[in-house]
Amino acid sequence: MDQIPPADDLSSMLAILPDEIRTKLEADQKGLIEIVMDLGRKPEARYFDKTRRAISDTLVQQKDLDYAIEHIGAFSGDNRAGIESTLHRISCIRNRTGKVIGLTCRIGRAISGTIDIIRDLVESGKSILFLGPPGVGKTTKLREITRVLADELNKRVIVIDTSNEIAGDGDVAHPAIGSARRMQVAHPDLQHAVMIEAVENHTPEVIVIDEIGTEQEASAARTIAERGVQLIGTAHGNALENLLKNPTLVDLIGGIQTVTLGDDEARRRGTQKTVLERSAQPTFEICVEIIDRQTLAIHKTVSESVDQLLRGWKIHPEIRRRDESTGSFAVLRPETKVISNDIPQSTVDGEIWSQPNYDKETYLKIYPYAVSKGLLERVIKTLNLPAEVVKTLDEADAILALRSYARAGAKIYSLAEAKQIPVYVVKSNNMPQIQKALREALHLDTEIFSLAENGADIVDETEIALEEARQAITLVMNRMEPLELAPRKAYIRRLQHQLVERFNLTSRSIGDEPMRRLRILPPPQSNVQYM
Repeated sequence: MDQIPPADDLSSMLAILPDEIRTKLEADQKGLIEIVMDLGRKPEARYFDKTRRAISDTLVQQKDLDYAIEHIGAFSGDNRAGIESTLHRISCIRNRTGKVIGLTCRIGRAISGTIDIIRDLVESGKSILFLGPPGVGKTTKLREITRVLADELNKRVIVIDTSNEIAGDGDVAHPAIGSARRMQVAHPDLQHAVMIEAVENHTPEVIVIDEIGTEQEASAARTIAERGVQLIGTAHGNALENLLKNPTLVDLIGGIQTVTLGDDEARRRGTQKTVLERSAQPTFEICVEIIDRQTLAIHKTVSESVDQLLRGWKIHPEIRRRDESTGSFAVLRPETKVISNDIPQSTVDGEIWSQPNYDKETYLKIYPYAVSKGLLERVIKTLNLPAEVVKTLDEADAILALRSYARAGAKIYSLAEAKQIPVYVVKSNNMPQIQKALREALHLDTEIFSLAENGADIVDETEIALEEARQAITLVMNRMEPLELAPRKAYIRRLQHQLVERFNLTSRSIGDEPMRRLRILPPPQSNVQYM
């Protein structure tokens, strides 16, 4: 296995260094990450185990820096350069007049097997954002993901390579990215424009982006995602919480807006009247925090994690760790419990709560046309309907359109007729209207729709019950005491059970109908005795 993998053509990197430095490194190159050369200081080598060692007692002179610069490509606008046909990166430090007075020579590697730990996420087709400090292997994972998507999953992949770091220096892309195509960026300020150009001109199914760092790039990423393209990218920040505090990049995870609540709603939530809420669906559906080279924290549903953070709750991402010696990995802490086919299940006080086992192939694929995608997904999830929202018309079995955009003669009808799929119309963007349309589209007359006389009652009762459970969870975790909720119908109790499980707590159903209700229990380590 690749405990400390061999460098990708390390000899090419050593060849640009002065003789004394090169000779010393040839005898001590195992686990080498980067070489630092600063004018007037001893040259330094840095390694995987975070050690730093002086390469020589001789101080770096200007001629040493000039020697290295002569053997590499030209520095771009972000002060980075490369070596032809390699993945190595050389970054420079300049003085006030623009003269190079320091070099950071980073070893580029192509390592196979680094994404086995998240292969299920890559194959899901969802957009994935990687976060983590420098040097933990974000770019290495991007290369391997690119190759797997292009060669093994046979997708059309384009890499937006701003510093030639993903696919190497030169006009010919490095074999590490497989058959994926690479678009180079002339200047870092143009990365957002090249992102849009890639979608408009080259019909990719997947776009890979390293280091999303500006508001324009975040906006371009959202535009790409809304066109149905899978995004694989990295951003500046160590964890999801960092992005919430970054006004430039917060749009990647849905953005934040200030909402003023009414007196009754604020009292019911137990909060101030002015609160922060997520303003839109996240650009990236999955977020992977790279804790270290072998350990990942995974937020499988970014929208839920962001909502919990904004409410001040502690989040519990799934933790996965890879064993260096065997290459296998284990889930140290699951985000949710699952059974076969990834169907959530809870066993509580003798009751088995599990989602109906719909055959995925029988799901109705719905394309929303001017209808809120967020509301549509929320109704489908809340009522657990055999339907899913798709991003393109080509994937759809049906269209759900807003009446004001679907009047007689509207273009959407000719498109639907050409594809021979039905169009269902809602008067306005609200849950009752969407529920009514879904009931018609799915030909359903089930208990879910008969729980109340109209859809508004269903959603209102569900929302109230889930909000009550969220507040109770916070109290239980703070006070370490059990708490009982108000009596609810069986369907709603099931949703409350599943919400409690996400916070690694236990709940039981107690009492007899119609007074059957949940009791939420604190973690076992609290040593509280329950009756």
